[in-house]
Amino acid sequence: MNYKKLAPVMLCFFAMGFVDLVGIASNYVKADLNLSDSMANTLPSLVFLWFLIFSIPTSLLMNKIGRKNTVLVSLVMTLASLLIPVFTLDFTMLLLSFSLLGIGNAIMQTSLNPLVDSVMKGGASASTLTFGQFIKSIASFLAPIIASWGATTNAFGFGWRVLYPIYLGVGILATLLLFGTRINEEPATQEQKPLGTQFTGCFALLKEPFVLLCFLAIVCHVGIDVGTSVTAPKILMERLGITLNDAAYIATVYFVAKAAGSFSGSFIMKFLKDWTFLFVSVAMMLIALVGLYVGSTQWEIYGAVALMGFGNGNPFSIVFARALAAVPDKKNEVSGLLIMGICGGAVFPMLMGVASDAVGSQAGAIAVVAVGVLYLLSFWMTGVRKKVC
Repeated sequence: MNYKKLAPVMLCFFAMGFVDLVGIASNYVKADLNLSDSMANTLPSLVFLWFLIFSIPTSLLMNKIGRKNTVLVSLVMTLASLLIPVFTLDFTMLLLSFSLLGIGNAIMQTSLNPLVDSVMKGGASASTLTFGQFIKSIASFLAPIIASWGATTNAFGFGWRVLYPIYLGVGILATLLLFGTRINEEPATQEQKPLGTQFTGCFALLKEPFVLLCFLAIVCHVGIDVGTSVTAPKILMERLGITLNDAAYIATVYFVAKAAGSFSGSFIMKFLKDWTFLFVSVAMMLIALVGLYVGSTQWEIYGAVALMGFGNGNPFSIVFARALAAVPDKKNEVSGLLIMGICGGAVFPMLMGVASDAVGSQAGAIAVVAVGVLYLLSFWMTGVRKKVC
């Protein structure tokens, strides 16, 4: 393991976490522009919609220009997205900003995970990817803290938007460090094939039953992730009647717990089979769902959100590592296909917004999250029956 090369890559994982600011940002935009739940939830949905469009083309782009260069392209897109809200809160420009953030993150998530494999020289195990997710979670849980601090103090005249210039600075640092790091990558096995054949080959992987199950698992995992971060502050405001600035911290609780889950998981899976740990994680999320449905006090809701975050800290890495191992000769293509599943972050918030507006409470949104958790449980049970564990 080359730690000098791994460190810049881990900082890129931090930049990958910038995408999670959309949860708290959409809540502040809703308040500032007086939007409905359905309209406000189009912002995070717009971010994750681009994963459906750009993930597969990115996997093919990696075959042409390499994984490191593809990550650099994603960082440039991310920097552009962070620059726009520094100057304006116009809804149309925010749509552009969120779109650029989604495109950049789709490219980054598709290329960064395989880049770890190049740095580790075949050691892209679930535990290593989980540690990367822990680094990503640090950026995720800092976003609500920075936004709430900025809104309360009107920091530097930006208000809650102060998180954009702060993250912009970190993104510039990540770009420069990765650019200056030399990483040797193995040649892409499908580099000489026609583009149409490569594109078709990516989708053909869905014919593999286990790859398809992994794809749907990623859809649900990300849907739970985005859905919880968006809905948790609304649950507090609805049931306790508190302000958004006070409720915003619950998103930090979720991401801190998720970071703790990812960090501990990177060590636990050295002693416990990843499939067994997947069941433990899903069981935590099932218990959390009960708390979200019946919780009526601040501590009950906080506890349920924390448990949801801790449990959701590891499924992505477990599923991703298993899928890469299932088709080891097509890692770029598998990565693009699975990252396309992050479009679950677009599907779930839209359904949650419609459901909450329909029933007049956040119970509708929680019901949509429950569908995702139940699928992960069925995914684990299918794996047990197929003896993939």
